[in-house]
Amino acid sequence: MADLQPDSATTAEVGADDTLPDTPGTQAPCSPAVLEQAHALLAAHPVADGYSGLPSALRRLSRHDLELGEPAVDTDIPRLREGHVGALFWSLHPPEATGGDHATTAALEQLDFARSVIDAHPEGLRLVHTAGEIIDARHCGRVAVVLGPAQATALDGSLAVLRALRALGLHVLTLTGTAWAGERGLNRFGEEVVREMNRLGVLADVSGAATATVESTLALSRTPVLCTRSAARALRPHPANLPDGLLAALGTARGLCLVPLTAEQTGPTVHDVADHLDHVRDVAGPDCVGLSGTYDTGVVHPRGLADASRYPHLIAELLRRGWSDTELSLLTWGNVQRVLRSAHSTARAAQHRHEPPPPQPGQPDGP
Repeated sequence: MADLQPDSATTAEVGADDTLPDTPGTQAPCSPAVLEQAHALLAAHPVADGYSGLPSALRRLSRHDLELGEPAVDTDIPRLREGHVGALFWSLHPPEATGGDHATTAALEQLDFARSVIDAHPEGLRLVHTAGEIIDARHCGRVAVVLGPAQATALDGSLAVLRALRALGLHVLTLTGTAWAGERGLNRFGEEVVREMNRLGVLADVSGAATATVESTLALSRTPVLCTRSAARALRPHPANLPDGLLAALGTARGLCLVPLTAEQTGPTVHDVADHLDHVRDVAGPDCVGLSGTYDTGVVHPRGLADASRYPHLIAELLRRGWSDTELSLLTWGNVQRVLRSAHSTARAAQHRHEPPPPQPGQPDGP
């Protein structure tokens, strides 16, 4: 599987709302009654969005106000509330590829900026570190923010950097772009990275990773593995989408495939996105499928899913298809909570056993 390519599609290609233009034969919208049912379900089980590019999008602006509304981005607090989004994973991926010391610096700058945005919006956002804190934030009327994923290149071959990033709030690391997690899978240093991530409670993201790396990570990790931006390759042959064999393996390992709301990976309509969600549910199981808005990443979104306020329309389509309330509650909220609880439980158990951090292995660039 090829690494994810940088997001290059922009709103200039498709119009101001960052969605594809309407065409004849578009799926008819769901009835008002079904949409009302979707809003009611999301009020009880809000969306935990697995990938948001908001920090990078905001860094390009001279000023912003997420509390009152920010038309220059896809995500602000009014639209998060309208879309019933209860939690967001904020990507710390830099806007352009970086390596070595520059990658570490870029990740630290992204992390520092993300924390400053949260601090500037205390009435709407709250930085969280555990599944319990996500629920607390929701009860207080705040949108919970989980920091990550960051790029594995940010480690610069050092487990000490991983520990430092975790201490600063990092919760997800994308295992791509390095020699220790490549076409041949994880080398010995890569295995040490995954073990240390388990010990620290950092989740592994294998979106865009080589097949051998996905398989190695699934076999080694004691905590669930994420694909933060992967749909079904059987429906759309995008290199970042997962073939059925890997989807099934992810399900067997109790991992989580977070289907992105992008026209390139899932198709141009809400109906197409729902097809991918159906497929991932059927292959990996209802416990292993979630949502990844990928808003504010520069990609083109399907018609009807222009911004973070539009989740009820997707849920209405799934209700129309016969998804049960239990399946939908897992899709939107429950599966992400399970994965976070598992990561934190594993880390607590390691700390209770007083497992020491591993010594720094040798050079990470060998096979």
